[in-house]
Order: sequence, then C-alpha cells, then structure tokens
Amino acid sequence: MRPELSGVVVLTDRRTARRPLAETVAASVEGGARCVVLREKDMPPDERAALAEALRAVLADVGGLLVVAGPDPLGGDAVHLPAAGPYPPPDLPLVGRSCHDEAELSRLSRERYAMVSPVFPTPSKPGYGPPLGLGGLARLVSRSPVPLLALGGITPGNAASCLAAGAAGVAVMGAVMRADDPAAVVRDLLSATLSVKTPAGRGGVWS
Repeated sequence: MRPELSGVVVLTDRRTARRPLAETVAASVEGGARCVVLREKDMPPDERAALAEALRAVLADVGGLLVVAGPDPLGGDAVHLPAAGPYPPPDLPLVGRSCHDEAELSRLSRERYAMVSPVFPTPSKPGYGPPLGLGGLARLVSRSPVPLLALGGITPGNAASCLAAGAAGVAVMGAVMRADDPAAVVRDLLSATLSVKTPAGRGGVWS
C-alpha cells in the first residue's frame, strides 16, 4: 500500500542545502514529509545508490516513499522521469514525469502522476519560459490524464492556492533545501495544503 499523498513532496538538491543532505531530508521527514524525490544525478553511481538506501531507510520509519529521479530506481520501485524521456517509461509500480505544457502531458502513458513547472518564478527552472501562474496550472489540471503536482517557487504562502487551482499537491525544493529549519518549513507547507480540500478525483497519487 502506497502512502497517501501528503500534499507536499520534497525534492533534493545537495548543492543548495544548508545542512548535509541526509540531515535535511531527515528534518523534512520530522516535519511531516512522506515522499522525497532523490535528484543528485551527477553523483557517482555507487555514492548515489548508497544515499538512496540511507534516505529510503529514513522514510521507511514513517511509512514514506523515496522516488528516484531517472529510469533506475536504485533498489526501489518508484522513479521520476524528465519530459525528454525515456518513452515508454519503465514498467515499475510508480512512475512520474516532469511536464511543462499540454503537449508533454499528452505523451503520458503508464505514469501515475506528473510534476508541472514552473508555476511561480524560480531560479532553479531557467529555460522553461514564463511561469505558468495559477491560471496556467488550472488549465493543465483540466487537461491532464493524471494528478498533477505543482513545482517551482512554491512556499508556505502560495501552496494552498496551487491546490485550490486543482493540483493534487505541491513539490518543493529550494524553500526546504535552503531553510535553516527544514522541519518547520515542511510543517508550514503541510498546514497550508491541508487547509484546502483537494478536488474530487485528484487526490491519492500513490494510492
């Protein structure tokens, strides 16, 4: 049984994290995060596999889930793929994909969710054109065959508006990675998202 979507998915970025990445993830889990996407695709394979094992153990203690960016689940069964490929996606229990427009959403097949970005201005998403904004997010939600997670410039102050626009949840990197207190940021994000009733049929990405 997959953990229910908590409303907040944390993406890793060791280069911007104020603490060692494992500590930042542990603090995020302490704050209530139950799904983490391991990026760090430039790490040596052995080191990345060891990090995946360590983070998976942290999440297992709370019934959480580690999703690995890229087609190799590194010993798990959940991956998050870029819009560019591979197509078709690997045959795994949970596959998600990054998307930026309707054309990319239309290529989804066995993916269970998509992460759309950038919703708000963010320095971590250069080259993807202007932010979608809440109107653009709502438009993609209405045309998507799978639940969408909003990514890009997400903060406790705007997270609720993304769910009100129809997103199943929010995905956050910078606001958590750069935080002095990642647990507090995740708690604030969860508090914001839990205040909004998810539209019918858009919850339970992992269920």
